[in-house]
Amino acid sequence: MNLPLPRLSRRALLRQAANGFGAVAMSALFGGVARAAVSGAGTTRTPHFQPRARNVIFLFMEGAVSQVDSFDYKPRLAQHHGENPRTAIGKLEKTQFEQIGTVMKSPWNFAQHGQSGLWISDLFPQLARRADDLCVIRSMTSVFPEHTSANYFLHSGLGLQGRPSMGAWVSYGLGSFNDNLPGFIVLNGGQIPSGGLDCFGSGFLPASFQGSLLNANGTPLANIVPGEKAPAQQLAKRRFADRLNRLALAESGGNDALESAIANAELAARMQVTIPELLDLAGESESTKRLYGLDAPYEHTRTYARQCLIARRMVERGVRFIELTIPMVDGFSRWDAHGNLVKNHGDNARAVDQPIAGLLADLKARGLLDSTLVVFAGEFGRTPFAQGSDGRDHNEFGFSVWLAGGGVRPGMAYGATDEWGYRAVENPLEIHDLHATMLHLLGMDHTALTYRFGGRDIRLTDVHGNVVRDILA
Repeated sequence: MNLPLPRLSRRALLRQAANGFGAVAMSALFGGVARAAVSGAGTTRTPHFQPRARNVIFLFMEGAVSQVDSFDYKPRLAQHHGENPRTAIGKLEKTQFEQIGTVMKSPWNFAQHGQSGLWISDLFPQLARRADDLCVIRSMTSVFPEHTSANYFLHSGLGLQGRPSMGAWVSYGLGSFNDNLPGFIVLNGGQIPSGGLDCFGSGFLPASFQGSLLNANGTPLANIVPGEKAPAQQLAKRRFADRLNRLALAESGGNDALESAIANAELAARMQVTIPELLDLAGESESTKRLYGLDAPYEHTRTYARQCLIARRMVERGVRFIELTIPMVDGFSRWDAHGNLVKNHGDNARAVDQPIAGLLADLKARGLLDSTLVVFAGEFGRTPFAQGSDGRDHNEFGFSVWLAGGGVRPGMAYGATDEWGYRAVENPLEIHDLHATMLHLLGMDHTALTYRFGGRDIRLTDVHGNVVRDILA
């Protein structure tokens, strides 16, 4: 026998179905979060507080720029040039190669520049003209004296392979402004750093947040030009592959790697349209190209000029985090000056000096520098005494990096090394502090940007790091 259904008033119906309506809202909310968790493009997320910067351009100076030859003037080195460092300086820390020579003065002259009076050597004559835009940190330290571990540490906050890069963290935390471009792009000038592509990896974060590698010269990305003769043929293949992927995803019950692969495949299809336009500099004025150094006689200057100009175009198109590797000089010659310091640093500086100065000037002229954080850093510094006769060994105990734009105080120096440029003695900072400050400028609390993995909430700064508030504008 069918019993009659009780009649409910509208108020009773709403009262009894309230949890159901809440579940619908929660489903929509968490559905968006789930989609965001595997989407590196076109999904913006709310920062923790009002950001000062929207984008980051990370100028990675792999191999380690010598601080005492660039941004940390130490006249005492000239006074004691050629002396035994154990006598002049005192106790020396163990070096990477233990080929300790004499105290070595800088081959380059230093001068104060701009209204700020920042000391910069003539290794960087063009960048020196932008002194009043720079915030130079002279007291950075690392805990690794070897390139691979130090590169992982600088990029991911841990000196081991497999953790998410800071670019992946930023993309995960904030998303991208552009549906058709990844949130984290690495512009490769020719040298993949020690540690390989894991320097730009997503680690335990969804794979869609890893750095997308584009070549600045030649073919930017494999298969960027469709192989099919007709667009309809390519579209049919894409739809067929998508159906297969969706069936596999449904059968798996939900799989992060597969979801990320599908999202990346969809993004890759859109990139076939956007990347050629992005890398086409034909529409840039001749004065802009000259500003960056695209007409320079030195091939490696032209390569890095192209990288810097493309980075500006990426900022305009909403790419959140852009990293630039250095160009190959003489086949392979990063800033790792174990010998022939003058040629090594001279060649590498010639490659990047004008392009970086042009980038800062162009961003400022277009009103983009205030919202774009530019970071110039290597993985450690170099010794104030020679390695052998004319090189410098690795030095993790005190070195210089600089930041510009994006809410940083311009025209200032922060922290100091000792009178030799050897050890940080005033306001020493760790890489974790740099990461915390970068995230803060992007509107993120570094202690709250976490991802649950292996049974605990993990963050870029691990359990360390403090925002360096003295350098904030």
